[in-house]
Amino acid sequence: MAINYNLSKVYALSDNDPEFVNEILTLFVTEVPDDLLQIKEGIKKKDHKHAYSYAHKIKPTLDLMGLNVAFEEILQIEAWTKGEGKKKDIKETFKSVKNQVNDAIKEIKKDFDL
Repeated sequence: MAINYNLSKVYALSDNDPEFVNEILTLFVTEVPDDLLQIKEGIKKKDHKHAYSYAHKIKPTLDLMGLNVAFEEILQIEAWTKGEGKKKDIKETFKSVKNQVNDAIKEIKKDFDL
């Protein structure tokens, strides 16, 4: 039903190629959760560079998948890493990104039998 994600950019990029779309979705479902764990680890250890590199890595994917709020929040996480902010200042933002990604993954798995 695509409530938590929007594939219009994916379809545009793929020229409506269903195999390509499936590859993108599979990569999203398998890789982004690991990247989120790395961001969480960076935040927990106050390793701003580590958190930044993984936030930066998933930023274009969030945009591509139409997760607009999560995309804006990942920008906030990037800014937090550059300013080397305190953990408590970013925990809720990270939690929000994680929840949005997890909701999208559940829905994609159901919608595309992944």
